[in-house]
Amino acid sequence: MSVIKLLEQRRAVRNVKPVEVEDEKIHTLLSAATLAPNDRLREPWHFYVIRGEAKQRYEALALAYLEERFPTKPNLVQESLKVLTATPLVIVVTADIIPGDEASSKDNEYAAACAIHSMWLTAAELGLGLVWRTRGIGLVHDERMHRFIGAPENKKVIGTVFVGYPVDESVPATARTPHSDKTTWI
Repeated sequence: MSVIKLLEQRRAVRNVKPVEVEDEKIHTLLSAATLAPNDRLREPWHFYVIRGEAKQRYEALALAYLEERFPTKPNLVQESLKVLTATPLVIVVTADIIPGDEASSKDNEYAAACAIHSMWLTAAELGLGLVWRTRGIGLVHDERMHRFIGAPENKKVIGTVFVGYPVDESVPATARTPHSDKTTWI
């Protein structure tokens, strides 16, 4: 399949089957991630694979976070948790932070985002669905995630990726603004 077709068909897949993702496919996703562009070949990413018992602990952590954030909205809490509880595989992606070098640290964040996108495209090729979360149950902006994965202080959580086999492979395309509306030729 062409890269353009793959990009056109890429979707956020939130509804997945309760089927474990094979280790071989996890390794393929992670290998693809390490092919992402990165400044000065620093390879500034680290991947935390969460499944099994660790995923159960993460679910409890996410529930506590959501209940604190939305104390008067129990339905929202339960809806938010569905993606996590139904998904057999979670991967947290971090980027290296370089003390005293804000520009390089930002470049590292961009590289980690590219690594996630590489996983996303590869997931589609492997017949997997993927959704990248930064807010809510992704806990990217909450210190609890950092502590949960045991990341050192020089790592910044960039995204939480939920991966599984799609329940429905015919997720409709989302409307996109044409590039001509977002482009200025100078």
